[in-house]
Amino acid sequence: MTPAARLQAAIDLLDLIIAAARDDGPAADTLIARYFRDRRYAGSKDRRAVRDLVYRAIRAYGDRPESGRTALVGIAREDGELAALFDGSTHGPAPILPGEGASARSLLPRWIVPELAELISTQEQAALLDRAPLHIRVNPLKTTRQIVLARWPGAQPIAETRQGVALPSGTDVESDQLARDGALEIQDAGSQIIAQVCAAGPGMTVLDLCAGGGGKTLALAADMAGEGRLIAADTVRDRLARLVPRAERAGCAGLIETLLLDPGRESERLAPLDSQCDVVLIDAPCSGSGTWRRNPEARWRLTPDRLARIAALQARLLQVAAPLVKPGGRLVYAVCSLIDREGHDQVQQFVSSNFLWSPQRSTEAGRPWGLGTLLSPQHDGTDGFFFSVLEKPC
Repeated sequence: MTPAARLQAAIDLLDLIIAAARDDGPAADTLIARYFRDRRYAGSKDRRAVRDLVYRAIRAYGDRPESGRTALVGIAREDGELAALFDGSTHGPAPILPGEGASARSLLPRWIVPELAELISTQEQAALLDRAPLHIRVNPLKTTRQIVLARWPGAQPIAETRQGVALPSGTDVESDQLARDGALEIQDAGSQIIAQVCAAGPGMTVLDLCAGGGGKTLALAADMAGEGRLIAADTVRDRLARLVPRAERAGCAGLIETLLLDPGRESERLAPLDSQCDVVLIDAPCSGSGTWRRNPEARWRLTPDRLARIAALQARLLQVAAPLVKPGGRLVYAVCSLIDREGHDQVQQFVSSNFLWSPQRSTEAGRPWGLGTLLSPQHDGTDGFFFSVLEKPC
């Protein structure tokens, strides 16, 4: 492919990604894979160059662009080399016309900025789009952090985590034998800290209410050392199915129970756990604004209406979870978001109507924010999270 043809391919792909973001369609990576599966003539250098252009545009615009062309014309206004590729050549894009419209740059969706926690400065907003580091969690049921640190040059222990390790960018973790054996998992340090503040231990009854694929479930299982009862619950069968082989590799399949819930009727299935749980973790569905550096396209999918629906679900999950905690037990609420409506405000509202629950400061990581803790990329080197540890009155 010529450089101009690569640019046109990026425009075509961006059109598909913009439409999918608007209509809740497939993710960008899925669309890119499909695009090149149907274009076998594109070599590895072509695919890499096109992908880089696509993600350059995705990261450049917080608000969803009108089209792929307006997105890349906007970038070309500041990049003469890119502008020269709008040359009208065969398979290339038509020249840029005088006065042709272009997308306006914005780091984040303009409507979302007032929703962010006040601690997130303009500089910190920029860090939400930085390249994410590579963090792993060592599974103490299978190996030690010392062994893992010795395995890769440049590996560093992550402060505030018991088993976290930062690896150099580009390290091939998934094909390593330790990963295949379940001795380590790719997991952001923020997620590890949230699992730690649950303070799960051997012999406890622990519920991971929104377990998803089970990353935090596996961390809780390691803290429980294979003893007790750990229930991983979710409303999506496929997510729970992915947890089963991961738990087998991690050596904790015998500890973990999976529980499929009916959306909107979770309390019916969870009733046998009333006042039985030492810990309930709500890793609640959220906007994912704290993970935009890993998935910048998600900025284009979030709308005010969607945020309102998510916030309503989060508030309901808190009410579902509260009765399950035994007196003196812990309710840990977490979102991978820096939007106050999803974190700070949710917990404040819950405690206002359940005033005997007491917030606990359970880690030195992050910054206190309201009745919880805020983690952010710039301040903590983690993805963005809000979490709160609440103790039930005896």
